[in-house]
Amino acid sequence: MLKAWGLPRSTFYERRRRPLCPRPPARRGPKTRYSDEDLLAEIRRTIQESPFHGEGHRKVWARLRVREVRTSMRRVLRLMRENDLLAPQRQPRPVEPKRHDGTILAERPNPMWGIDATVGFTRAEGRVAIFAMVDHATAECLGIHVAKRGTRFEALEPVRQAVREQFGGLAENIACGVRLRHDHGSQFMSDDFKGEILFEVDPKDWTVFVPSLSGSRRVRRAVWLPPCQSGPCQALGSHPCVALSSCEAP
Repeated sequence: MLKAWGLPRSTFYERRRRPLCPRPPARRGPKTRYSDEDLLAEIRRTIQESPFHGEGHRKVWARLRVREVRTSMRRVLRLMRENDLLAPQRQPRPVEPKRHDGTILAERPNPMWGIDATVGFTRAEGRVAIFAMVDHATAECLGIHVAKRGTRFEALEPVRQAVREQFGGLAENIACGVRLRHDHGSQFMSDDFKGEILFEVDPKDWTVFVPSLSGSRRVRRAVWLPPCQSGPCQALGSHPCVALSSCEAP
């Protein structure tokens, strides 16, 4: 019969020795003392008795070992994850859509200005801070100021120069419709700077854009001239000619 079936005799007798109802597959190795239900009860008890709020699986596993409940850390993690007992974790912030595609262009002069600071060196004063206001449409330098210390008060001087040149003076809401763009530097985010900007520009029209191109490079391209070659440089000041002639090439 086995020859007709094409089976070896060893296979036939081995199959006869096997039980008709095989046992379900189980994990290999020695059996643990606690079942999943018992261990879960111990975990809940440990979390309730803890003086802290929001325990992680490592601390729970360590506390179980102190109470002579021996198990693996991965098993504690699995049971706590399946029963929503893990400590709450900080969720990442949702990604906001970009405000622009990386290019900000103005169709005409004066709808958008950009202000930023850079560093230059003078032969007389050494390292100085340069603040400049640039028109986004024409790349024209509307105001420039050089100072030894780049404070929030020095950052306001190019703003005053630009408003005087384009609107003829300083008054409340005189520059309505102009948007100012900067890189959220400490000088531009100070209360003194924002207070004067909001005085001269209508608050509903004043918008701050995070620059896609470094404002410092715009300032360098707008105000750079070769260093002066005749005699010592002039003292620091806010006049464009003095500032440009007294600064080394960036």
